Amino acid sequence: MSEEKSRAALLTEVALIFAAIFWGLNFAATKYAADFVPQLFIVAFRFIGGGLLLLLVLRILEPESRLRRKDILPMAGLGCFGIGAAQTAFTFGISLTSAASTGLVFTTAPVWGMVLGFVLGLERPSWRGIVGVGLCILGVGIVFYGGLRSVEDSLLGDLVILLAAMCVGAYTVFSMPVLERHSPLAVATYPTLFGGPAILILSLPYLGDVEWGSLGLGPWAALVYSAVLATAFAFAAWQRGISRIGANRVLVYQYLITLTGVTSGIIFFGENLGIEKIVGGAVILIGVYLVRRQ
Repeated sequence: MSEEKSRAALLTEVALIFAAIFWGLNFAATKYAADFVPQLFIVAFRFIGGGLLLLLVLRILEPESRLRRKDILPMAGLGCFGIGAAQTAFTFGISLTSAASTGLVFTTAPVWGMVLGFVLGLERPSWRGIVGVGLCILGVGIVFYGGLRSVEDSLLGDLVILLAAMCVGAYTVFSMPVLERHSPLAVATYPTLFGGPAILILSLPYLGDVEWGSLGLGPWAALVYSAVLATAFAFAAWQRGISRIGANRVLVYQYLITLTGVTSGIIFFGENLGIEKIVGGAVILIGVYLVRRQ
């Protein structure tokens, strides 16, 4: 491998590490911001700002990428489903439960994508995949059980996060036909541009209740962080990493997202990581590993 290729590979790995850390820390940033502004506005701000920055990155890295007329409806559908439904559920869910539980339950997103692919006849799971799905269900059940005895967690919040994970898994499956015509970065950019404004319209009735003048620097910093680092940078680096080193190697960094998310809950909110979350999280991660390695 030439020195130039080695440098490019190293930069890809470093960018993936930062993307995983930024995504993991976004659990805490979103939970913090939800105490000050409506959840729908958080989603809208994140994906309108992040989407515009992603479009800039797309124009720099892939200037030939253009959205054809036949792709407008599929991209808009992905935006409303993958951004609208999934991220709204994520934001509402994390405002109700702990960042640690969110990090563990949200990790199961690839599993539900495989299950949907099996139901639609798009893939046939191996024994590893079947065992992995079973372990993820068991691990989520353990995390839910631990949450019933914790004041930091909420069964409703955990269930909403599980719904968000299922939506993200479904979004991955539904994006496959579009990925045959566009790059991963383009498929990350255009649905984001469609989804953000739709959520902003839905958030308008709630914006009048916010005392914008006394909001303070902290909530705005969390919102900007979520849009710039946890959306624009993280999405671009993640999709770039998948295209360069493959989805299986990127899986390693997905575990870093979970670790960072759980750790952020402990550091910033003083959350207690009980034995149920430790055991349940370990079972979930083993299950996700088996599903992705099938």
